[in-house]
Amino acid sequence: MPRVRVHQHVNPLATYFRKLPVEPIDFEKIFPHADRPLFLDVGCGRGRFIQKMAALDRNTNFLGLEIRQPLVDEANEIAAERGIENLHYEFCNATLAAETLFDNLPNNILKAVSIQFPDPWFKKRHAKRRMVKPKLAEVLTRLLRVDGAIFVQSDVEFLAEEMFEMFREQKVLSEVSLDENPFPVKTERELSVENRELPVWRKLFKKTAD
Repeated sequence: MPRVRVHQHVNPLATYFRKLPVEPIDFEKIFPHADRPLFLDVGCGRGRFIQKMAALDRNTNFLGLEIRQPLVDEANEIAAERGIENLHYEFCNATLAAETLFDNLPNNILKAVSIQFPDPWFKKRHAKRRMVKPKLAEVLTRLLRVDGAIFVQSDVEFLAEEMFEMFREQKVLSEVSLDENPFPVKTERELSVENRELPVWRKLFKKTAD
């Protein structure tokens, strides 16, 4: 299947994306075994990272959230063609919709969240368009089960520190510095950055209490 073409940048505060209808995800519908542990990739892009992760770990469900619908449609088609039943992608504005999306999340199954190389929106006037906001950090932390982890990385230092600080404010999380990606799969962006021998800033936040 040829790669679908999309704009690299999408303004999540554009009227269309702010007014997207939001319904709770029906986990029983999208996963044959909805009670299995869940790995959530926020801003998953083309979804290749969790596609490979899901193929390696069939006992975990993998869910990607992405604001560009053509990428979501393409990724779900590929998952279906390859018979990867523990993998699903959802079209949404995660920054605004996360709380509603997970109204039906089975208790105590969210074991891991990844946020990798989100758009930095460098200009000061565009900072409000960045994906990770205090509310999103709070929602993800609340949904995460005790002993679960949130992995955050970026090749833009100021953006990485901005995101880290939002998760540091969640008092039930403990912070772990990382030199390497803890997962057996890397995103296309991470591989590109490493091939150019550029730095990546990473943190793992583990939930220690409710």
